[in-house]
Amino acid sequence: MPTGPSEGVAVADVQAGSCRIDDCWLVTEETAGRRRETVAEEVPVALIYNGTPFAVMLATPADLDDFGRGFSLTEGVVGSLADIESIAVVPVSRGIEVRVAIGADWALALATRKRALAGRTGCGLCGVDQFSEALRPVARVTAPLVVAPAAVRRAIAELPGLQALNQRVGAVHAAAFADASGRILALREDVGRHNALDKLIGALPALGIDPAEGFVMVSSRCSYEMVHKTAAAGIGLIAAVSAPTSLAVGLAAKANVALLGFARDGRFTVYAGAERIAGADLHE
Repeated sequence: MPTGPSEGVAVADVQAGSCRIDDCWLVTEETAGRRRETVAEEVPVALIYNGTPFAVMLATPADLDDFGRGFSLTEGVVGSLADIESIAVVPVSRGIEVRVAIGADWALALATRKRALAGRTGCGLCGVDQFSEALRPVARVTAPLVVAPAAVRRAIAELPGLQALNQRVGAVHAAAFADASGRILALREDVGRHNALDKLIGALPALGIDPAEGFVMVSSRCSYEMVHKTAAAGIGLIAAVSAPTSLAVGLAAKANVALLGFARDGRFTVYAGAERIAGADLHE
């Protein structure tokens, strides 16, 4: 199994995502000693569209341009990444602003939503006060992706060794994109699982990666929102290290997304979209 970032894999910025705490104590049954520790950095990140604040998320301050692109797409602020005119990441006194310029029509549509989202770490639904907004519809994924079980197992095996920031701080989630053979091509990390997925989705175009030609592997549980973001990006399969929720399974079936849970130790459970997993025994 890999022990660090592999050559050619687009991973998160480790140094930008961590900071040093000098005055810590390690206590054991025998001794107590002072030591330095490295922890995951977490800061308020404001998403601002055409000068108007829209959301404040708590996130890891790395790859925030990717975060701005991915969040804009998966939250329905724009219809496609091509609708984003520019992004600027600007440190301010109390956090970081991600200033996104979008077309006038998209800005007008955004203003009518009247949504002010002040979230806990990576919470994509905090602040939503209507069921219709929380359970937004998403188009069915048309990608013809089918993967072999061996491809999923390959991604499972590669994921831990590519989580460079988590190896350093032990407190962040990862979202990775693998091709149909299971080879991981890109990975992003964040203290919030939604944030990590948004960063990954936002990074794919610049890396020349077609979302329709591979799948997502995440180091967390899989909620409704994680499936929604995956489908919004046109990705046909999401595999999660931990369990899915009932809403996630239902949405995956409706959106034509294969949902795999407990993807670890060389095994996984298929909760939806079995037709995307090669093997006749899954379809009987």
